[in-house]
Amino acid sequence: MNELFSSNPLLVLFLVAALGYVVGNVTVKGTNLGVAAVLFVGLIFGGLFPEIEIPNIVFLLGLTIFVYTIGLSNGRAFFKNIKRNGVRDLLFIVGMLTFSGGITALVHYLFGFSSALSAGLFAGSTTNTPALAGLLDSIQKKSASGLVDIMQQEAVIGYSLSYPMGVIGVMIAIALMRNLLKIDFKQEAKDLSREYPSGQEVNSISLQLSKLDDKGITIRDLLKSNDWKVVFGRLSKNERVFLPDWDTLLENGDILTLAGSEEDVQMVSNALGNAVPNKLSEDSSVYQNSRIFVSNARIAGKTIASLNLREQFSAIITRVRRGDTDVIADAHTVLELGDRIRFVARKEDIKGLRKLFGDSYDAISHINLFSFGVGMALGLLLGMITFTFSPSVSFKLGFAGGPLIIGLILGSLRRTGPIVWTLPYSANLTLRQFSLTLLLATIGLQSGSTFFSTIGDGGAGLIFIGGTLISCVTAFITLFIGYKWIKIPFSFLMGMVSNQPAILQFAIDKSGNDLPSHGYTIMFPIALIIKIVYVQIIFTFLQ
Repeated sequence: MNELFSSNPLLVLFLVAALGYVVGNVTVKGTNLGVAAVLFVGLIFGGLFPEIEIPNIVFLLGLTIFVYTIGLSNGRAFFKNIKRNGVRDLLFIVGMLTFSGGITALVHYLFGFSSALSAGLFAGSTTNTPALAGLLDSIQKKSASGLVDIMQQEAVIGYSLSYPMGVIGVMIAIALMRNLLKIDFKQEAKDLSREYPSGQEVNSISLQLSKLDDKGITIRDLLKSNDWKVVFGRLSKNERVFLPDWDTLLENGDILTLAGSEEDVQMVSNALGNAVPNKLSEDSSVYQNSRIFVSNARIAGKTIASLNLREQFSAIITRVRRGDTDVIADAHTVLELGDRIRFVARKEDIKGLRKLFGDSYDAISHINLFSFGVGMALGLLLGMITFTFSPSVSFKLGFAGGPLIIGLILGSLRRTGPIVWTLPYSANLTLRQFSLTLLLATIGLQSGSTFFSTIGDGGAGLIFIGGTLISCVTAFITLFIGYKWIKIPFSFLMGMVSNQPAILQFAIDKSGNDLPSHGYTIMFPIALIIKIVYVQIIFTFLQ
């Protein structure tokens, strides 16, 4: 068996992925490990068969694709949040990592570790490979020639022994703090749904208007004076049914269909009239409800308003479904490849609308390899650039930071002329899941032997305990202070403590939505740089 596995690393890789999938779907008391189980299965295989060597390119491929696709899908929300909470989030992240550095210093003096070992512990407990690279470079520059090899070995030992708990410890902290703080993820997602739509339940009703002034009001003035995120569909006025526009005058006695969240629909109903049987939506004699896939690349990345649909068709887009999420459509909604738009339109306009949007499931199953390849290449090139703060402090964004930052920028731009940078939702999710599986399986297989030998070794066990203290205490304190004092949503906080993609996916699985990825993209670029600087400060000053 040993010979079979050692000579066929790809066989082991996919065997770990398959078993991890099975284990991850085992539910105990309503919870499961999800994709993170691949890491644990990998650790077991790595411990049982230490001679297995997975090519490093597999790890790098998984890492770069994962962070790039995360960046693409969260770019717009990232820059939007930076404008709103940039100073708060920056100070919080700096404070979080400064606290982690303080715990490292405490462990250093408590256990009597060397500065190189303690700096390696910090890099491993925060699962930051670029920080380790910066540390090894700093040791090379600052240490006496006879001590360089010894100190670099100590740094690597500290990193490798603390890395597994840098992942597992934070997962434990997230699970325990969720129960301790009694987090209701569904309610939190509902509270954040206006700014970060996540699994909205869209309701449709017909409303007979009875609470307007005698002179009526236009839809434009009505929506300007109320904070309602709803879409108005068919309007019945004097027994004539048509699609209203911004200047349509609403009057008592009119019957109006509308779609929106349960809360918004109820507010409109309370303000304007009473719900009546939804007969207008059922009438398809003139207007028809339909869904169309967005597969035309010329449409992707554009707002609904920029399409000027009403100039060509008698149609209204009521909602957009992206993945499993329904979003109420408005003029500023940006369409992406793979979106399924729901609209009300005249029967004779449906054929033209299908032609405009594409409506091809086959087309959205393909990846634009030109834009994907260029974006990945730009990210890797950025990661290769060396930024120098001083002769003794320098860093690279590396394979994680470069692709993530480029992904965020391109995800925010969405398109540049004819080039669409974003990926169809399904393609992005598939790439993200596959790359994460490669990443987790590789980490587990490479760390398994060290992980289990640490448990039974006294001296190494002390290092393991030190790394566990750094990662777990930092995560617990960060989650508590961030949620209780600074009032950051717990879903965001889980992403902000996710030093590693496995933790992020664990957080997404627990929350049941993609909100943790917003916190991750806010944290990662800033934290990456700070960790690289801090690890060199720890090495320099902890003697």
